[in-house]
Amino acid sequence: MGWADWELAEGNNFKDIIYEKKYHQELEGGVARITINRPQKLNALTADTMDELFHAFYEANHDQTVGVIVLAGSGDKAFCTGGDVVWEEKELRTQVYWRYPPPQIIRMSRKPVIAAVKGYCMGMGNCLAYFSDFTIAAENAVFAQGGPRVANPVDGYVVAYLVSVVGAKKAREIYMLCRRYTAQEALEMKLVNTVVPVEKIESEVDKWCEEILALSPGCIEVLKATFDMEIDYMAGSYGQLARLMFPDWFTSLEAKEGPRAFLEKRKPNFWKIRKDELKNKEKSNL
Repeated sequence: MGWADWELAEGNNFKDIIYEKKYHQELEGGVARITINRPQKLNALTADTMDELFHAFYEANHDQTVGVIVLAGSGDKAFCTGGDVVWEEKELRTQVYWRYPPPQIIRMSRKPVIAAVKGYCMGMGNCLAYFSDFTIAAENAVFAQGGPRVANPVDGYVVAYLVSVVGAKKAREIYMLCRRYTAQEALEMKLVNTVVPVEKIESEVDKWCEEILALSPGCIEVLKATFDMEIDYMAGSYGQLARLMFPDWFTSLEAKEGPRAFLEKRKPNFWKIRKDELKNKEKSNL
């Protein structure tokens, strides 16, 4: 069995992503590969990146000859490191993901999605990986959530779905402690399906694609939708808790301190901010 070469998808001139397709010469079905192409920023996401991902996923899902979508990151250093903190700071972090939360793009996909993870897979990048139907990790992959480190809260189904993937205790550990995990540790906690050497990840992805393309594409689509029903039950909750608990979060000093400390490469002073706010409240009550 063999594959034709990758070819750029026609009529899609993207800046932040590479959108390609190739077809299996015997099985005849095709694969769409969407690669986040910002290696200089470790494939971090901006509004433009998200717009382009949306359009590429939309087109791939409406191509009847495509049976699988592969999501990857350019280069070997990173799959995706979440939101581009420099861009978020410029945008005052008020409309980071304005159309859909990034995992919703994968949830909207009728076709199964394989995340091919090399290097850093962090923040919303990690969400993209665990929301994918299958996750194939290279040995150099590193997984983590960093929201509390940079004062960027994620809530709702994006967090809750991780419980279904790794269990409640491990999901809380991942999100609340911001620890980093190797590819092997990710495999042990069932965050990924398999781990391979970096140089073999493309051939491994091809094998998984061949298995999927050998099966009924209609049945695969029904099964994906069935498994994703669990996400649908939670989908309306995104952002609600943050708005209820901290309606002015993104204009607060604490929220601004997170990315500022990250950019200045220093430890954030979250508790000093809280203490100063308490002192100011006490003075105003005198």
